[in-house]
Amino acid sequence: MGKLLAATRKIYRHALLTGGLAHFIHDGFTDMLYVFFPIWQAQFSLSFAEIGFLKTLFSGTMAGFQVPSGYLARRVGEIRLLLLGTVLTSISVFLYGWAPVPLVLSCLLVAGGLGSSVQHPLSSSLISNAYTDKEDRRAALSIFNVAGDVGKLLLPAAVSLIISWYSWQAASQVMGVIGLGIAMILFKKSKTLMAQHTQQKSVTCANAAGLGKAGYGFWALVMIGMIDSSTRMGFLTFFPFVLQEKGAGVTTIGLALSLIFAGGALGKFVCGLLATKVGIIRSVIITEILTALCIVGMLSFSLQIDIILSLFLGVALNGTSSVLYGSVPELVADENRNQAFAVFYTATIASGAFSPWLYGAASDLVGISTAVIMVASVVLLAIPLTIPIRGKLAG
Repeated sequence: MGKLLAATRKIYRHALLTGGLAHFIHDGFTDMLYVFFPIWQAQFSLSFAEIGFLKTLFSGTMAGFQVPSGYLARRVGEIRLLLLGTVLTSISVFLYGWAPVPLVLSCLLVAGGLGSSVQHPLSSSLISNAYTDKEDRRAALSIFNVAGDVGKLLLPAAVSLIISWYSWQAASQVMGVIGLGIAMILFKKSKTLMAQHTQQKSVTCANAAGLGKAGYGFWALVMIGMIDSSTRMGFLTFFPFVLQEKGAGVTTIGLALSLIFAGGALGKFVCGLLATKVGIIRSVIITEILTALCIVGMLSFSLQIDIILSLFLGVALNGTSSVLYGSVPELVADENRNQAFAVFYTATIASGAFSPWLYGAASDLVGISTAVIMVASVVLLAIPLTIPIRGKLAG
């Protein structure tokens, strides 16, 4: 009995470590793009809409291949596919620095998004399947999400420092090497899971009709996630340009982004406490209102105050995500959990993929300040969508 318990705990640790490391590097790769965007705009003479389209290429590809990755995982295995995706994205990041024209850079972003498409659904289902207890699973998914926020914090900060010391090309190459190093660690540490899952088939999207029975609660959660994701990616894509208009350089922009991502990691803890005190639904409403206020505040205050406000914006902007992700298993049947995660991530990332392009086009037409105000207004649409979820979630 003791050996069985020890083996079970080992599987838990390996599942959480594998998913957490994958989330760390892929989320870091995604959000470090915000540091590159102002540089790419200047180097390639791009408009705001074209910058937004670059983000759409990466995130759109990542969103579009989430569900197909579930089918592919049935053939090659969840762990192997996760490793292959990490290697592909790392190589793409490494090659950013050699992109001579926007077309080549666009192709590399598509390849990077393709590699990252496997991470969210496979890592989430891997951890959810390992942790059968509801409370343990929610805690494990929270740790998983914090790992992603740590990547968002460290990689953009490291990129901004390397750019200030050397060049953006050197920064992309260093990040690519780090990603390949993470892939090697994943391969070494996930041998137990590989043996367990070699013959295991993923059931992602195997029962589309069953997921339709999830009810309005699940679909309302998906729509809230879509608004949350489109707000986060839409604002963060053009946040560096807001700071740039106030005289900020690359290092200052990197600092502000790092504070936002640090606030996002802190927001997981803050939102957890808030949800315990006032409930999950009320905590979502509070953070969405604070998000809108902080975004508008970024336009109104000086650069120095914006830097300070960045930490609080990060808490509000990213704090609800772990609550949303952790609630997915509670709104669907156990046999539909993998598919639910795939649908949830596909919808939320797709909305975040297209929002930078749309807000970029709006920025070209009406100015970046007006577009940012539009972002702040859209986030408030999540509040009425909490009504169908009331009474369906713990806390």
